[in-house]
Amino acid sequence: MSKRQVSGLVTAYLVVYNVILCAGWTAVGVMGVRHYMQAKSFIGMYDAVELPLKLFQTAAMLEVVHCALGLVSSSVVLTAFQVASRVFLVWAITHSVREVQNDASVTLYITAWTLTEIIRYAFYTFGLLNRLPYVLTWCRYTLFIFLYPLGVCGELLTVYAAIPYVKNSGLYSISLPNDLNVSFDYYYILFIIMLLYVPIFPRLYSHMIRQRRKVIGGGSKKQE
Repeated sequence: MSKRQVSGLVTAYLVVYNVILCAGWTAVGVMGVRHYMQAKSFIGMYDAVELPLKLFQTAAMLEVVHCALGLVSSSVVLTAFQVASRVFLVWAITHSVREVQNDASVTLYITAWTLTEIIRYAFYTFGLLNRLPYVLTWCRYTLFIFLYPLGVCGELLTVYAAIPYVKNSGLYSISLPNDLNVSFDYYYILFIIMLLYVPIFPRLYSHMIRQRRKVIGGGSKKQE
């Protein structure tokens, strides 16, 4: 198989992947809006979007593989942290600590993620097809300015809200004595997770600012 054929197959695969993820996050958005219109409250928002949220956010783990294989030019380290932090928040926090599921912070991060991902995956799709409209480029490299901090704020507040419940329940913690003679306190791990945002979030945010300076004046056809 020639390099051109391989390149064509990779492009086709990435187009399908991005279309599916864009449609998935659009479904999260539609279901979330429908819930709010019916309930007039963010309470129950997580329950309304739980299945597609878990499915499509977990599917984003493939993006780390894409980076590792060189299918896209994004940083493996930065992509891995961003995806892992979100998957962790969905499964190890929001899914596991039911008491925080109706917290306003959960709706905050779901809203920020949904808007960001719809734009991002649409941007990638049209870029791969060489049909990228400027308005989509502008949205991709402008709306993150407030959506990204809002999402991080929602994530941190959700972790913070979960800490008392984790402490009281001993969730995922292992205490001595035990056969393995090891201990593990999930309560302290959550504090470490929150502290990791301090050095990593500015790096991710500044990376997007630099990308905005490079492409906001015109279209970009490469997946960043």
